Amino acid sequence: MATESLSIAEVTQLLRAWGAGDRAALERLVPLVDAELRGLAGHYMRGQAPGHALQTTALVNEAWLKLIDWQNTGWQNRAHFFGIAAQLMRQILVDEARRRRAGKHGGNAVRVSMGAAESLAKRKDHELLALDDALKALAEFDERRCRIVELRFFGGLSVDETAEALQVSPRTVAREWRLAQAWLYRELSGKEDGEK
Repeated sequence: MATESLSIAEVTQLLRAWGAGDRAALERLVPLVDAELRGLAGHYMRGQAPGHALQTTALVNEAWLKLIDWQNTGWQNRAHFFGIAAQLMRQILVDEARRRRAGKHGGNAVRVSMGAAESLAKRKDHELLALDDALKALAEFDERRCRIVELRFFGGLSVDETAEALQVSPRTVAREWRLAQAWLYRELSGKEDGEK
């Protein structure tokens, strides 16, 4: 446990140094968080259809490219960093789904020989885009609940880590998480029912 706490403290210190412009801090930070970013990307990719254009490594690399632009961010802590990384990965996947849906970059091409895989890919893209739309709607009237969903669902953060990132109590996060899940379920179920 002490090693884990030291690692979290070290990551936070390096994030703050990097945010202040220390390039060497970024070089020391990458190996400490890369495995966790790959785990986060793997979590995202498990929900994607077979034959997805992006693979875990490509998703992590694209996220790092976007994170580099966040250098001057006043990183609060490890949870803040992974929350931003989760948001960026979500946006990368949503953008990719929109490109495929629009037929760009071979989006209409069959990537595997089975017709079932093609229909699964279309359904997964549709589900990801519907979830993104629902989260945008949630953010319009409750930004904190939307952030909780991003951090918990997309970021894989615990209730305590989410509470730390948002500077609220774990009890508040747990309550808001349940309410956000219920709202999203109703929102997404209503869209599915309306489309049939």
